[in-house]
Amino acid sequence: MEHIIQVKNLTKNYGNILALDHVSFNVRKGEIFGLLGPNGAGKTTTIRILTGLSKPTDGKASILDFDINSQITEIKKHIGVVPDVSNLYDELSAMDNLIFMAQLYGVPRNERKARAEQLLKTFNLYERRNDLFRNFSRGMKRALTIAAGLIHEPEILFMDEPTVGLDVIAARSLRNLIKNLRYHGITIFLTTHYLEEADMLCNNIAILVKGKIIKVDSPSNLKAAAQGKSVIEISFDGNPSKFIEMLADEMPEIEVAKINHRKIRIYGGNPDEIYSAIIKLKNGIKIESINTIRPSLEDAFIKMTGLSPIVMALERGKNAR
Repeated sequence: MEHIIQVKNLTKNYGNILALDHVSFNVRKGEIFGLLGPNGAGKTTTIRILTGLSKPTDGKASILDFDINSQITEIKKHIGVVPDVSNLYDELSAMDNLIFMAQLYGVPRNERKARAEQLLKTFNLYERRNDLFRNFSRGMKRALTIAAGLIHEPEILFMDEPTVGLDVIAARSLRNLIKNLRYHGITIFLTTHYLEEADMLCNNIAILVKGKIIKVDSPSNLKAAAQGKSVIEISFDGNPSKFIEMLADEMPEIEVAKINHRKIRIYGGNPDEIYSAIIKLKNGIKIESINTIRPSLEDAFIKMTGLSPIVMALERGKNAR
């Protein structure tokens, strides 16, 4: 599949601070690509360089085969940008904001209103089209900011932390909107420090820590790479202590951990052999469920970076607004 964004050894210094350290990745046409990492990792710096708001110290990048250093004016015709803080105007209505942005992007006069109306309908804001932006909820403001980034029908949409500060319902709604944009053929490049958001939305993820790319792969491959010992969870209708003793005697190579008074986890061993042992030993012991536990993106993140997800959780608090 065609690479629509190509980044090679991108480096950015702010004085003595190395914000990006030889960052390289490619983005395929039509995918949702996520740049995942804690605050200060270099995510916003990357977007600023790719959208022409900042110049790299070294390295190169191209978008649609246009060079970011020498052809940024041409690039801006084909990209939309949704910043982490809205660039819309409190004193304008939703409709007027979109028409004004259409004018800035050079959309022909006779197409501006129709495009604005269509986007307002797509983002479920049409009934509020004449309301001032300042009176919108956080979720509605974020949705309208995305709509503004699409007014000139870009091929690529850059989104910096799209759901930061939103409540659970608003964030879920916005993620569904982002998924739907992909079905319209738009390539989406987003930054996030929400592990679950990257897992739900992205076809591929680059993990960025302290200005360096640790890994680039699909969420499923990243999770598979985190798979070490197999983990099987068993829930009982009763106390599992007797079963734990029998299983430990039967299979001394495994590790059995009691999660609570009715649940255990089995680490290691061959899953097929473990299931056979469970069937053999369960006489008189009622088992409610048996599940194989798959590694999460959080597990993969911890394994590759050595960072606790608590670091990411703290960043959420800092960004809530």
